Amino acid sequence: MAGKHSRTRIFSSPAGIAATAAVGVALAVGGTVGAVQLTSGSDPAEQAALEFAPTTAASSPTPGSPTAAPSASASPSVTASPSPTRSQQAASRSRARTASPKPSPTVKKTKAAAKVLESGSCGASFYSDGQLTANGESFNPDALTAAHKTLPFNTKVRVTNPANGKSVTVRINDRGPFIDGRCLDLSRAAFATIASVDVGALTVRYEVLG
Repeated sequence: MAGKHSRTRIFSSPAGIAATAAVGVALAVGGTVGAVQLTSGSDPAEQAALEFAPTTAASSPTPGSPTAAPSASASPSVTASPSPTRSQQAASRSRARTASPKPSPTVKKTKAAAKVLESGSCGASFYSDGQLTANGESFNPDALTAAHKTLPFNTKVRVTNPANGKSVTVRINDRGPFIDGRCLDLSRAAFATIASVDVGALTVRYEVLG
């Protein structure tokens, strides 16, 4: 605890008193607060005592006064929790709903009509016996095949019965028939498609397809 420090100067003339006052004003303007004490003695000459007190003294905590609370320690920083990320499914739910596309009707592909290279009318018969055809195949009476005298093998021919409008497309794999007036000899299955096998032979309309 610092004690009070004072200094006393004694001036014995009015000029000294004025000088003392000027010093006090200068100290006050400079920010120093002092206490000026004028004293007079029994001596006929006026004496003035000027006492200067230090502006600040080291202050000690007053007994019984609450001591300054310790500064609050910085609170632990809060770690930001990771922001939840939306899953792909959740993100899609936030989008505008669109109407589900209606299934378009299935368009059936139509086969291009075969090109007719040649047409005419002639007699046709059928046969059901034989071992090999002219192109080397084993004869099959249940296959849709036919014999012709000149058409290339594997040529497709559409045969129509004009009496009932039934038709069948056969593949040429043999040669014949060798009877006048007939141009086609159909397999038994092909002939049965357009007429009864009991007929034996009939006039048909044929179309060679390309």
